[in-house]
Amino acid sequence: MKILVTGGCGFIGTNLSVFLKKKGFKVHTLDNLSKKGSFYNFQILKSNKIKNFKIDISNFKKIQRLPKFDIIIDCCAEAAVEISRKDIDKVINTNLIGTVNILKKAKKDKSKIIFLSSSRVYSIEEINKLTGNNKNLIKTITLKKKINEEFVTSKPKSIYGLTKHASEMFIQEFSYAFGLKYIINRFGVVAGPLQFGKVDQGFVSLWVWCHLNKKNLNYIGYGGHGNQIRDVLHILDLCELIEKQIKKLNKKNNLIFTAGGSTKSYTSLKNLTKICEKITRNKITILKKPKTSIYDIPYYLSDNTKISKIYNWKPKRDIKNIVLDTFNWLKLDKAKLKKYF
Repeated sequence: MKILVTGGCGFIGTNLSVFLKKKGFKVHTLDNLSKKGSFYNFQILKSNKIKNFKIDISNFKKIQRLPKFDIIIDCCAEAAVEISRKDIDKVINTNLIGTVNILKKAKKDKSKIIFLSSSRVYSIEEINKLTGNNKNLIKTITLKKKINEEFVTSKPKSIYGLTKHASEMFIQEFSYAFGLKYIINRFGVVAGPLQFGKVDQGFVSLWVWCHLNKKNLNYIGYGGHGNQIRDVLHILDLCELIEKQIKKLNKKNNLIFTAGGSTKSYTSLKNLTKICEKITRNKITILKKPKTSIYDIPYYLSDNTKISKIYNWKPKRDIKNIVLDTFNWLKLDKAKLKKYF
């Protein structure tokens, strides 16, 4: 079975491509190598004898000239939420136009699609209601409602979230009009080795890196107390799920899922700091920046009920496993990685 992974030199794309290659699949990747850390990950693909097509996903003509694949796994995205309102054209070209180009290619070749969407398709306003619109979050949030596939998507969610939601709608339209078979996965925070972290994307690896190297950090938003909660999915749990979906794609398709760490693996920033201190044996200064971005959310916890039932899948690794695996990677290759953080 031939598989193309778009965004193949990104964090998820590289891990997934290597994982699937080791499972016996014929894997190729597509990546224009424009992002921070993409060349580092490209070397990993090369060492695993995975060919990368250096093509921008927004280039329709070059996409159409690619060879035929049985499955296309679309991981390509401009994923930083805050950046999405500063460079709207870039986000639309990559996240929406790029996905439509892949859909046209899949239509021509009768390829199946596994689309990596995002929890950011869900309404910020409705998520805020889960904590009573509390702007300070002085106390740790109580775990309340998990968010499932039926949660509100019709209200504002960020430019990034909008492009992901629009891509989902295009996928469903192509399925209706042309018989395209697909899976859509709305993942929350994913973390682990090969992730080059920044404040609004990859915060777990950023936290570990700064503790490892004794660099200061900030608790940003909600009063600067660090009580925001996210569930976090280990990259290997994601890879194992995608493998199950590939194997069942002929029978289980045209489905949308929410997937994440859920109650198996979640953390506040404050708790993440404690875990990082314990694993790295370093303490750092963390300052307060109380102002909350319009795109920030206080809380996110995935409801994995639907996806667990269909694939007999659930996360195996908790937040401590994620931090430890990330730490081991960062420590092992610390000298090479300095320029990426």
